Amino acid sequence: MDVAVVETLPQGVEADVLAFTVRDPVVLEGTAAELDRLVDGRLGRLVEEGELKGERGAVTLLHVNGELSAHRLAAAGVGEAEADADGLRTAAAQVAIRAGGIGGRTVAWVVDENGGGLSAAEQARAIVDGIVLGAHDPGRWKTDGTARVQEVDRLVLCGAGAAAVGEEAQAAGVVAAWTNRCRDLVNAPANELTPAKLADAAQEIADRFSLRFEALGPEEIGASGMGAFAGVSQGSDVPPRLITIRYEPEGAVANVVLGLVGKALTFDSGGLSLKPADRMEEMKSDMGGGAAVLCGLGAIAELGLPVGILAVIAACENMPGGHAYRPGDILTAMNGKTIEVTNTDAEGRLVLADALCHARQQGATHLLDLATLTGGMVVAMGDFYAGVFGNDAGWVEQVRAAGEATGDHVWAWPLHGSYRRYIDSTFADMKNSSDLRQASPMYAANFLAEFAGNGAWAHLDIAGTAFLERGREDYYGDRGATGYGVRLLAELARRVAGPHA
Repeated sequence: MDVAVVETLPQGVEADVLAFTVRDPVVLEGTAAELDRLVDGRLGRLVEEGELKGERGAVTLLHVNGELSAHRLAAAGVGEAEADADGLRTAAAQVAIRAGGIGGRTVAWVVDENGGGLSAAEQARAIVDGIVLGAHDPGRWKTDGTARVQEVDRLVLCGAGAAAVGEEAQAAGVVAAWTNRCRDLVNAPANELTPAKLADAAQEIADRFSLRFEALGPEEIGASGMGAFAGVSQGSDVPPRLITIRYEPEGAVANVVLGLVGKALTFDSGGLSLKPADRMEEMKSDMGGGAAVLCGLGAIAELGLPVGILAVIAACENMPGGHAYRPGDILTAMNGKTIEVTNTDAEGRLVLADALCHARQQGATHLLDLATLTGGMVVAMGDFYAGVFGNDAGWVEQVRAAGEATGDHVWAWPLHGSYRRYIDSTFADMKNSSDLRQASPMYAANFLAEFAGNGAWAHLDIAGTAFLERGREDYYGDRGATGYGVRLLAELARRVAGPHA
């Protein structure tokens, strides 16, 4: 989608739809009042008749009879007086859907001079997010040619304050497009998106931006001492890939290599500890962390952010079979630590163990892993917040703040040494699952801490947020992948780059 910023007054902007925000209760003031005057008070009459509402996500369209350059006005409800960015994203998504439904390809949006507590830059980012993410169609495998909504081709920001946010709006458009690319990857079925195909997608991105790329196969993974990763993948006839991409821009921040590590189980049956059949089809989404790392890197590279990135994606299937690893097996990870397998469905932490070691060995100074790791996180936080753990309070706060600034919401969780006892093993250095049915996100994080090495590390458990089991009644709309993590990673890289960005 093309994103433009103009200084033209809203009434002079050519578009299929000219949108502006209204709050609940509706009061037409500022630009809205001026637009109402130009259309002979027709907006005000709709307010009086109760048709024009300010509720979050409510959109009222009004045909324009030549009084403005746009063909229609759209009053977009953002909810109560103190609007938040998610409310604006939801409003923009609904405008995109309504515009697409009438064949509109160009949307103009008036940046609110008051903002309801949001700066012009925050408004620009939220509007772009809503327009791009809200129009995404998860049904690209349908053959009848119908789409849920027609995407908007062009967004024009106008009004007071718009001229100052051109770069912010353009960057938001880049990141949102990569977020939708991530959604397509996560929604893809496992028969289409194998570890090898994910590696192909990674190489395409690396080639596009001239990045250093490597993908290790099963023999190389085994030869590298990655016994935990190899153990998980050995039950499948589909071979694994350990994908490594280096982004080394000129002028990068000195002495910082941001290591992004993603869990990419392209299908997780649970292995011999087989999952229930109900909703197992959603386990194609267990590569959401790896897809976020890959597409987050794509966004960072396209924006040219000056921070070194080492992306490591551990991609495999977890399947039952004659060669599958078993409960009771003892695996040796890359750092030499031994792991008793007590549950083959606790596989994500095993592949991440070796991926984290690899990233640290390859020079990462600051680690962040993303994984759809525990059902306990879904129970605790639902589908709106991810949980973050880490060994460095400042690094955890940077991750949390980047998420909150972008709509990839994050809540900090405790990484207390007391939880380490949950993974104590009689036979090995640790076990991969606890027989106590409690605190699963915490003991999983404590497990990963054993492989994070020296230096700052944080772990994002994105179970629940990466793939929606049902619609969330916001700018995502349908069930399916959200692309969680792409916006967070791009913002985190921008903040790490600091004044260099």
